[in-house]
Amino acid sequence: MLTILIFGALGGVVRGLVGYLKHFQAYKSVKFEWRYFGMAVGISAAAGLAVAWSIADSGITFAEGVQINAGLAMILGYAGGDAIENLYKIILKKPILGSFGAKR
Repeated sequence: MLTILIFGALGGVVRGLVGYLKHFQAYKSVKFEWRYFGMAVGISAAAGLAVAWSIADSGITFAEGVQINAGLAMILGYAGGDAIENLYKIILKKPILGSFGAKR
């Protein structure tokens, strides 16, 4: 179970890194700030961990009896971070979290 949690969080971290890098590349004049970067990666890791844990703890099995493993936990962690970001955008009708990446 610990391996599943670690890989779920790792999937969230990857999602946070990809999201931040996409934003950083899209807006060339954005100043890189470690605080926002750490916050984005931390939130994504927590979301990935929560999604992987909840699915693993539920006992869900997939096609042909395949249970959750480390690779699947990482995919779920990545997708979980993406889902939470999109829910935020839909509910609050804001494209990004706060002033994350604001031009200076």
